Amino acid sequence: MGVLVSKRQTVEQVQRVSLAVSAFKDGLRERPAAKRKPEGAASRRGTIEDAVQELQEEAAAEGGSPAGPSRQEGGSRRRAAWERLRDGRGVEPEELGPATSLTPPASARPTRGQHDDEPIEISLAQREQVTNDEMCEVCEVWTAESLLPCRVCTRVYHDGCLHRMGFLPQDSAAEVTEAAHSEAGWSCYSCDNLNLLLTEEEMRSLSQSFRQCKVTPESALTLDDFLNYKRLSRQQEGEQPTSEEQEERDTLQFAALDPEKSGHIEWVDFLSHESILLLQRTRTQNALLRLLTGKERERVRAMFLALGQHGDGLISEAESRRTQHTWFCKRHKETPSCNVSISHVGPISESSPASSTSQDQALLHREPEEPSRTIDWPAFLRESAIYILAARPNSPAVHLKPSA
Repeated sequence: MGVLVSKRQTVEQVQRVSLAVSAFKDGLRERPAAKRKPEGAASRRGTIEDAVQELQEEAAAEGGSPAGPSRQEGGSRRRAAWERLRDGRGVEPEELGPATSLTPPASARPTRGQHDDEPIEISLAQREQVTNDEMCEVCEVWTAESLLPCRVCTRVYHDGCLHRMGFLPQDSAAEVTEAAHSEAGWSCYSCDNLNLLLTEEEMRSLSQSFRQCKVTPESALTLDDFLNYKRLSRQQEGEQPTSEEQEERDTLQFAALDPEKSGHIEWVDFLSHESILLLQRTRTQNALLRLLTGKERERVRAMFLALGQHGDGLISEAESRRTQHTWFCKRHKETPSCNVSISHVGPISESSPASSTSQDQALLHREPEEPSRTIDWPAFLRESAIYILAARPNSPAVHLKPSA
């Protein structure tokens, strides 16, 4: 009689193998770089792997200097940062040991489809029935109320599973749990990372831009760092020199990425900002539309229907711009009408009893404005797609500031 192996057992076996492979790789890293130089290094010139290899060579060269141990440690950190950037992973949790942590799943970067740029029809009248998964994405166990639903996709998680994978620090578990079951919602680790939307080619281009502009992964950026990067990156793209107007817009974007006015922006927010800008440059609006999930389409459909009260299927351009801003409206702790304990943006969670937000209703009570260009449903959806994607991260930062 055959032996049936459950999917959970298969996952555990894969995790054990992953740990063994990681230990093997760690052993290789401890060997001198000259003895383990890849045979096919020449074929990887210009890739992210090339950057990692160069950093390895730098670390090996610095190891022979008088300040070898400290420099080697710094080079090791830089090398690990580039590797995490290449693989689309976050900072590894130092407080979790191999015996108590789960191996995070590998993130495969998407590929462009042959028909991605072709028009896609999304009906305004036909609603979508989107339901969350029943079992935890990690352990595949159903425990009802303790599951945390993602506000973007249909996956659900246990807070303990997220913690063991290093995606949920213990001190923020209560806040995430409250947010996940609130009107604002919570994005899982896959949807929260906008960098995972980039293809290998796009990620290679972004990584090369970081290297050429002397930006070190996982480092915070001050306003001067941010403006300098913007100037250098435009020069690399062959654009016109930065004007005063463009620098002012960059300064406003920096302020949007630093809502707490700390004087610097975190690496994860900077990476998300640059990733969404790259998507805006390299993808057509039709291709961006294909990235929206069922929950996001339902949210934007409800917003358009709330605005289109005249029955003609049209809204004004001013209303469209205001709607784009509502995706980034922050919900602070001191807001009386909201019980969310952390700042957040975007669509309501499917588990919330509310079917629409007060933000949507507020749009209906605006003062009448001068007539402007009218926008139908397909145009509204295309123009809003990039802002809907930019609102996915849990961070209170605005990663793509809409025009005024």
